Amino acid sequence: MRNVSGLLFSGGLAFLLLVIATHLPFGQPLMLVGSDIIQASPHEVGSANVVAAILLAYRGIDTLGELSILFTAAAGVGLILGHRASQNVPPTQVKNNSGFISQKGIELMIPLLLVVGFYIIFYGHLTPGGGFQGGVILAIAFFLPVLVQSDARLDHNIISIIEGLAGAVFILIGLWAMFYERPFLQPFFNGLFAKGTLGELWSAGTLPLLYLALGLKVGAELAGLLATIADFSITETQGSLSEDDTQ
Repeated sequence: MRNVSGLLFSGGLAFLLLVIATHLPFGQPLMLVGSDIIQASPHEVGSANVVAAILLAYRGIDTLGELSILFTAAAGVGLILGHRASQNVPPTQVKNNSGFISQKGIELMIPLLLVVGFYIIFYGHLTPGGGFQGGVILAIAFFLPVLVQSDARLDHNIISIIEGLAGAVFILIGLWAMFYERPFLQPFFNGLFAKGTLGELWSAGTLPLLYLALGLKVGAELAGLLATIADFSITETQGSLSEDDTQ
């Protein structure tokens, strides 16, 4: 029965794709709105990276929804695993199998990852990258010591403060735009935050600030998520070691 269901689904999907393909005009662009955005975004937003203009200027509400999904996922993992990972685990009883080369290599990598992460965030409105990509790199930089040092822990309080402040700044900038009769979360241009010259670092109004808040929030959420999973793993390892000692 399972094979028959799979066959029916595959046949129905193939038929649907075939019907859609036969009704599409060949050689004509279908993304008319996308073409208009590509042409208008450098002048309306001042961002050389069209993807950044779309994420934060034309569909900022969707980006806020993506942040909400990431926050919900991190909070869910914290609620499920946090009650066990919060137990006091003596770190000396958990063996650290990383060697000297691994530890020193990660110590050299962390500053480099921080520089690269913030570079991608700050230049997200000019080059491919931005808050999501740079935030992931920052999260990795904060989490790497946990992989090689058994006594290393991320301070969840500091992570929570960074995450909360970044999210609040992101929302406040969106509300700030409404005072200048701009849509919520759409970058605006006023005074210090001018549109500037296309392709320069200080340009695109408040869009770089939105990207900075976005990157810090993503980095803090992912770092907290990884830290929670690591604490849970250490707790499980400690429990296994305790059972072995008892036996």
